Amino acid sequence: MKSICIFCGSSTGNRPIYKEAARAMGEAIARRGLSLVYGGGNLGLMGTIADAALAAGGEVIGVIPKFLVDKEIAHNGLTQLHVVDSMHDRKALMAELADAFIALPGGYGTLEEFCEILTWAQLGLHQKPQGLLNVEGYYDPLLQLFDRAVTEEFLKPELRSLVLEASSPEDLLDLLANYQPITVEKWLRQDTEV
Repeated sequence: MKSICIFCGSSTGNRPIYKEAARAMGEAIARRGLSLVYGGGNLGLMGTIADAALAAGGEVIGVIPKFLVDKEIAHNGLTQLHVVDSMHDRKALMAELADAFIALPGGYGTLEEFCEILTWAQLGLHQKPQGLLNVEGYYDPLLQLFDRAVTEEFLKPELRSLVLEASSPEDLLDLLANYQPITVEKWLRQDTEV
């Protein structure tokens, strides 16, 4: 594992712990000699994690669509900044550049990006690990929803295991580093004999 893609808020949220967690994650990524790949902005948790990784001597690669350069205020101090045409291009390039994915607290965009990369894993489009930095239980409701999807048989238990989760950056990075890809035939009908 050489690079970690981070999905996180362009806001810092209303509690200092979120910013502290982003700073700690950026520092941990840099300490391990990993590259940080993220959305390229300098606002909110995005800016916090990028600045922390840079200050710790890490490589930070941003990917931002043209229309967000001004809105998210593209970070001008990155190791590399890729300006792309669309959100689709942004996600595709971040997925290509990364060996693993982590979502920190965030809103719709963070959830959408994480769930899309998770869906790509479910469909077998990649075998890279993905995890949630569950800062003070922020993602507990989402994890409960994933568990409910298993109970209601919308999601196979094996596929539920695609979501790694930890409350500390170091623990989550360890889980990602030790991840063993699973092979599940998503399309095998449950009433089909093997």
